[in-house]
Amino acid sequence: MTAVTAPSAVAFPAEQPVAERDATYLRQAIALSRTARQRGNRPFGSVIVAPDGTVLGAGWNSNGESGDCTAHAEVQAIREACQRHDRAALEQATLYASGEPCVMCAGAIFWANIRRVVYGIDDQRLRVFRGERLDQRDVELACREVFRAAPFTVECTGPSLVDEASQPHVGAWK
Repeated sequence: MTAVTAPSAVAFPAEQPVAERDATYLRQAIALSRTARQRGNRPFGSVIVAPDGTVLGAGWNSNGESGDCTAHAEVQAIREACQRHDRAALEQATLYASGEPCVMCAGAIFWANIRRVVYGIDDQRLRVFRGERLDQRDVELACREVFRAAPFTVECTGPSLVDEASQPHVGAWK
């Protein structure tokens, strides 16, 4: 593997505070990230919640156990939610993700018509855990940049609860 040199100083985005309700569901996503890790997957979890508090879908990353490179937590939660709810219901929902959604997941959030996202650890802090191995690198495009290209507004809050969201990643990456 060819090593890639990291920038000498990384300025991490400021942590954003969240309301108690958002913290509750974000912690559920973080708990699912621990489930993912316990099952041998990369530690990511996601929950989709309706305005009345009904969980519409939930998932954890299952790449390792399924061999499916698209089995990210957000995609798993969206797949589950779409089995029982239409895009109009998802428009009113919030997706909570333990980590900042990647480009693929941000696209899936857009296609599912979800208009609000709250996430834990951001992509820049995640890259510190991942290291510089090419097989662990991601497309370096923030979810906000993907959402800005959408024809409707996707409200995005994060990073939030960074210390809690970071814990499942400690020692999880090669």
